[in-house]
Amino acid sequence: MALPPTTIVTLSLLLLLPILSSSIVEEAFSEELLLKPLPDRKILTHFHFQTEAPISDDSFARHHHLFPKSIAQLVKKFHIKAMELSFTQGRWNYERWGGFDPISSQNAKPPGVELWAVFDVPPHQVDAYWKNLTHSLSGLFCASINFLESSSSYSAPKWASQSALGSLRYGTLPREAVCTENLTPWLKLLPCRDKAGLSALMDRPSIYRSFYHSQRLHLTTSKAPADGLDSGIILEQTLTVVLQPNIQRAGISYPDEIKIQPSWSLSSIFGRKINGRCVLAKSSNVYLQFERGLVTQLENIQKNTVAYDSNDTGTEVLRRNLCFELSITPDRVHRELEKSSSLLYEYSIKGYNDTEQFDLGLIWKYPVVWSSPHAPLYASRFLTGSGNERGSIAISLKSTELTKDFIAANNVEEKCKLQVNVLQIVPWYIKVYYHTLQILVDEKPHAVTDFVEKMGVSPSEDKVSPGLMELVLRFPCEIKSAVLNIEFDKGFLHIDEYPPDANQGFDIPSAIISFPDFHAALQFLNNSISNSPMLSKLQEKSPVLSYTEVLLVPLTTPDFSMPYNVITITCTVFALYFGSLLNVLRRRVGEEERLLKNKDANKAAILRRILDKFWGRSSESTQPQQPSSSSSSSSSFINPKLFLKVLLVAGIAVIWQYYLK
Repeated sequence: MALPPTTIVTLSLLLLLPILSSSIVEEAFSEELLLKPLPDRKILTHFHFQTEAPISDDSFARHHHLFPKSIAQLVKKFHIKAMELSFTQGRWNYERWGGFDPISSQNAKPPGVELWAVFDVPPHQVDAYWKNLTHSLSGLFCASINFLESSSSYSAPKWASQSALGSLRYGTLPREAVCTENLTPWLKLLPCRDKAGLSALMDRPSIYRSFYHSQRLHLTTSKAPADGLDSGIILEQTLTVVLQPNIQRAGISYPDEIKIQPSWSLSSIFGRKINGRCVLAKSSNVYLQFERGLVTQLENIQKNTVAYDSNDTGTEVLRRNLCFELSITPDRVHRELEKSSSLLYEYSIKGYNDTEQFDLGLIWKYPVVWSSPHAPLYASRFLTGSGNERGSIAISLKSTELTKDFIAANNVEEKCKLQVNVLQIVPWYIKVYYHTLQILVDEKPHAVTDFVEKMGVSPSEDKVSPGLMELVLRFPCEIKSAVLNIEFDKGFLHIDEYPPDANQGFDIPSAIISFPDFHAALQFLNNSISNSPMLSKLQEKSPVLSYTEVLLVPLTTPDFSMPYNVITITCTVFALYFGSLLNVLRRRVGEEERLLKNKDANKAAILRRILDKFWGRSSESTQPQQPSSSSSSSSSFINPKLFLKVLLVAGIAVIWQYYLK
């Protein structure tokens, strides 16, 4: 007996339900947004999306419900252990926006494109996998990442990651332009794209007119545990934007306008409101962070303005602070465990929809002045020298207030040392002389061996590999300033190796300055961050990291218009020469003159016959007498055209001799 079609469909769904439910449970997606006021009247917005999925042997044939299949195939095909790709426009201002927090250490990237990857393959196969990976990413994100295929465009740092020794590759494209063509494929990796959830806030004009924006993609894979379960992969997508909000005052004017923070809301920043969460996200939260310096200032103003109750705590006081006003009451308030700590307001988006939209706003009532925490040393880089032959690269390190705190925290009797790691990569056409390294500490020259603990150098090879220098420095904690100077010569390029805008100059990628003794992390209670991947990431201890400026080096460039000028002049000369030569060779002067005379004589004879017939005279009596041979020869000798040519040549010779010479 045959089963009805409805029964067959029901049975098939029941059979597939365990498989579908298990795959859905394994994959997870979360979306979060962090908002933070900055001291220079700007607002930091940090989008964080995380997708988790298992990786098994049948990943090519597997259908992913949340995880992007293209990324899973990249990981499986190229044996990627870890990878990070960033597209950045602008430069992170470490002096104003801070350099000692997880956002600046993990998400502040150099201008252009930065790519690094760690492969789980033998060392002799790493370069081949790297080249294939760059081509795949170039097509996936509509960028020129394939330019990193050449061995002269990437390097293999040794001390950056000891666990990935020999399998790490690093490359940058400082001049790569970032536009919506890169953001659109990045958004397509999200389950809801930019149609729902927090990603719907990403208004293109608001993002690309910002002072700084960086979209980042970070991949990490974990090996299979001992119990036989599949290995997993975590895809972390972040978008960090620094915006200038429109000024919205609360109706109170102050004499010093620069000290008043502008009020803002999500609709005033992005021109949109949040209509609800992405239905595929297990968590969808918005956080408003007040950093330590701001919280300290708010507490001081609160103490001077209103008296504390004996039972009031710091968190409860900041909920009803008189300096600012929140348009929406937070669901939870997180505070760090330290005494002078940052504050975090949490908002859940689950209860909002199209009818009740989420539009968080912050209204400032009193002027507040604070500063962001800085790295132990503020790093900058510049060029010295002039001309197109040689020059030098200088890296300047200046102490900040964090250095003083570090001295106070250490024992003064012992010799306190501050470790600084420097990674500098230069193109092959910059011939660096590593033996010319000089170190000036507090404006006094010192021997290199006094502060350099380790130095790794990989000299550049023409058109094959860039130059690489890794330094491990140890300075005294009471240092005020230090300058590292190294000389170089400028090389010559083949005419085919120059870019279209060669006169603009050539870029030297940013140097990476890290401080292993310092870790940027926030410390919250463990029960408050159990369901938040972003807060868990902010609590991870990562070394403080900063990037220097991209240097622009002018090289000797040929005059690219000279080939055109030479071709034009040469063709003109050849045309005049061969044209005149062919004209002279093919012309027959005597025959042309005889033909002209015959034509004139025929015309005169015809006219004469007509006149004779009109007057009734005979043609024989009117025949003119033939001129003698002497007269004809004299008339042919004195030719008017020839006479004019002789006069023209003589005039040109006189002008050349007396006026132009």
